[in-house]
Amino acid sequence: MGWMPKSPKARRRMWVLMAVAPVLALAVGLSLWAMQDTVTFFVSPSEATVEAAPPGRAMRLGGLVEAGSVVHEDGGRVRFRVTDNAASTPVVYQGDLPDLFKEEQGVVVEGEFRADRTFVARQVLAKHDETYMPREVAERLKERGEWRPESGEAQP
Repeated sequence: MGWMPKSPKARRRMWVLMAVAPVLALAVGLSLWAMQDTVTFFVSPSEATVEAAPPGRAMRLGGLVEAGSVVHEDGGRVRFRVTDNAASTPVVYQGDLPDLFKEEQGVVVEGEFRADRTFVARQVLAKHDETYMPREVAERLKERGEWRPESGEAQP
């Protein structure tokens, strides 16, 4: 073996490295493969195309709750629309909404799109005070020139 070092100490290190490298690569690969289901992507309503947000994929949808769109149905189901002022997406949620949830306020919903492009939410996250808006939502609104903080120039 002409490529092996001549020193016995260096040869031993080379064998250890050759044994450890595949095990380490396998461990990293398995970790990344296991985490692929826990990664949640964020989209705004205007970015929520079939290609960017395919049906059944875990996602976060963020924007503002569209005025006049909140409908409370029997059995605790709530329907509303999330908008970024360029497009809006219908959302269905089964459960209790956060106390701070209201129309024309920032919201992030976690769930997945159905084939009919309705977003089925598993969790609804509402703003926590008068100046908060999720960073991704604020950035999307600023890009479109729609950023209007309610009081002064509060940043997200």
